[in-house]
Order: sequence, then structure tokens, then C-alpha cells
Amino acid sequence: MPSSTPESTSLLTGLAPVIAPDTRILILGSFPGAQSLAAQQYYAHPRNQFWKLVGALVEEDLYGMPYNERLPRLLAHRFGLWDVLAACEREGSLDSAIRKPAANDFDRLRHLCPELETVGFNGQASGKFAPQFAQAGYRTVVLPSSSPAHMAMSFEQKLAVWRKLVDASLDTGSTAQLF
Repeated sequence: MPSSTPESTSLLTGLAPVIAPDTRILILGSFPGAQSLAAQQYYAHPRNQFWKLVGALVEEDLYGMPYNERLPRLLAHRFGLWDVLAACEREGSLDSAIRKPAANDFDRLRHLCPELETVGFNGQASGKFAPQFAQAGYRTVVLPSSSPAHMAMSFEQKLAVWRKLVDASLDTGSTAQLF
């Protein structure tokens, strides 16, 4: 009887955080997709709406800029960017395919970003971490995913929810599930 060996999947490592001491809003994704990992760029898939959504929030065409210009502009608006997972095993780009997840170490955030107030979670997978950030005193917002795989909402519907990131009317330490 022939033996079957499981497919070996190598451990994937995420991208470095894009943060500064004056970051006030941090957006956390789950883990970079295959195209983003290959390019070593956050949200590199051309159909991902992340850069258009955040560009609308900061009133700059981030999507139309070269990637190396986007990150300084993001930081200038006191936005940061990272993922909840530092590493995992995954075939393809879907969050549902993630195996052996290893979370990023968020304990140092207060030291690295002392002005951080709001943490937004780009989709349901990263949103599972919202309660721990709310317990730490951050205002949290779980957002509809910017991924091209999440097309249940139009861009305008997503943007209406994403605007809650810059709406300071929600209480600090609360978790808002806005869709």
C-alpha cells in the first residue's frame, strides 16, 4: 500500500510594521496575501481596495502613488499599518487557508506608539483580536475587508464604515462591529 505524505507548506513571515511614535490610528490586517509577500508591499493586489479606502480618508490619491511614496504619506497622516500575524503556513492568499498562526508581539506598542488611540481591523480574521486591544484601552473598529475576495459590499458602503476610523465619537476602549 503506497504511503501518502502531507504536502509540506513552508512557514511564511509577514511584513515589518509601518509605524511612528506619533501614530494615532493603526490598521491591522490578518496576514499579507501571496502578491503582497512576493512584492514585499502591503496590499499589493491591484484589486485590493485598501489604498483607495485609506486615500479617501486622508484625502490623497494613495492608490495612484508609487508604493515607496505611499508609506511616508500614510505616516504623515498619523496612520500606521501592520498585521495581527507575524507568521503562518498558508497555500494561496485566503485567511481561511491559514495554518499554524503566530501573532505579532503587540506588548511594545505603547512604547513604540505612545499616541496610538484607535486600532482598526481590516476584516473578520484580524477582528478576532479586537477584544484584547479594547481591554488594553484602545478604541477598536472592525472593518469590512478591503480584499478583492470580499465583494459583498460596494466601495461606497465599505468607505462609509472605514470613515469610523477617523470618527472620534466612539468611546476609547470600546469595540465597534460596524457592518
